[in-house]
Amino acid sequence: MDKLKILVIDDDKLACDILADNLAGQSVDFAGDKASAERKIKTGHYDLCFIDLLLGKDDDYSGLKLIPIAVSKGIYSVVMSSYDTEETISRAYALGCKEFYVKGNEKSNVTAIIARYLQGNTGKKAQNIFANKFITNDPSTRSMITEALKYAPANLPILILGPSGTGKTTLAKLLHEHSGRTGEFTAINCAAYTEDLLEAELFGYKKGAFTDAKETRKGKLSQADKGTLFLDEIGAMSHSMQTKLLKAIEEKSFYPLGADKPEYSDFRVISATLEDMQKLLTEGKLRFDFFQRVHGITITLKPLAQRKCDIFPLIHAFTKNVKQLAFEPAAKEYLLAHSWPGNTRELKRFVDIVTAGADGQITLDIVQRHITQSAAPEMLTFTQAQYDYAIKYGLAGVIDNFKSEIIRHNLHENHGKKTAVLKQLKISKRLLYSVLGKSQQTEKGKTHV
Repeated sequence: MDKLKILVIDDDKLACDILADNLAGQSVDFAGDKASAERKIKTGHYDLCFIDLLLGKDDDYSGLKLIPIAVSKGIYSVVMSSYDTEETISRAYALGCKEFYVKGNEKSNVTAIIARYLQGNTGKKAQNIFANKFITNDPSTRSMITEALKYAPANLPILILGPSGTGKTTLAKLLHEHSGRTGEFTAINCAAYTEDLLEAELFGYKKGAFTDAKETRKGKLSQADKGTLFLDEIGAMSHSMQTKLLKAIEEKSFYPLGADKPEYSDFRVISATLEDMQKLLTEGKLRFDFFQRVHGITITLKPLAQRKCDIFPLIHAFTKNVKQLAFEPAAKEYLLAHSWPGNTRELKRFVDIVTAGADGQITLDIVQRHITQSAAPEMLTFTQAQYDYAIKYGLAGVIDNFKSEIIRHNLHENHGKKTAVLKQLKISKRLLYSVLGKSQQTEKGKTHV
């Protein structure tokens, strides 16, 4: 990543040194008074500027006058001042500054500011994100993820809801990538461990803490220091484990198994579950205080059945570096009608199977062979011929024709046994004999012609 060009405007050397330490790795310039700051803003090329409001003794808030000059040059302007009256804050924002902070917590604030700036122009990056990182053409899903990315640099916990296979882990990784945090993305599936093993995995343990602890091992909390701890399937966590983890989240400290001294970790929590959180709370399976700690921002991912527009973009992405596929129209119709109970994971499995086969031209027969009948389409789709018939004869006509075809086909399968047709299709004798009467009239007409 290229270095950001940053201008720090402050007459206090200590304040400049503190910002310089927290901006290490960037290209930083300094100005200690209004005149030099204005000159540098107008002649330089900066990405961001940090502005103190009082530049010198008996200053009349000259820093405020620099904000519109910086904004006119397209510089992302941030005020960091000891003067934070409501009027001053309102004036600064009205003049165009993006963020306003009180001096004293530069370490975390500067990190968040840089992260927000880097991902801030989300609109420009959205196409790349939705084409490569989290593939979706669904407008509501795009809007929700774009909004969620605004909170990525914050320390707020994030809860991701949605059925299995909808991309919860993928989204968690994306949020971590845009968080600006320098530590690792560390994930654990809480449903994959017993309570004792989950505690050991999360908190780590010292050598000799239990029978099989032959060496000291760091837990997920330590691994996620300055990074993100992703807790998948938190609904599977016991009350006791929720209590222990709640304390660690609140205090950012914990005791590994067998340890007599606490360890510290600056981790940010993102969690996920496919379960109904309200139901878990009502049934007492989830502690309310623990829930409050993990759901600062809540994101709900839609199942693939509710975003069918993503099916073929996902197939294209899955086959990007392997054999390309072509789908016949009937095969496409079947895929679009399928309910996809396994969501994106099921689609990926299907694509892996058909790309491994010899045929690149995917027919309806191939699709039906590899999508099990138990997960077959929940609803039938109309054909082009049926649509043309409806346009020509009206919707009522095509519905009557469709019912007649189904009844005649079922009668043929049951070797003319009317009782079986009535039972299987759950229709009245009147409808059956009406269809049979029309069929007989049609046959008579053909005979006389």
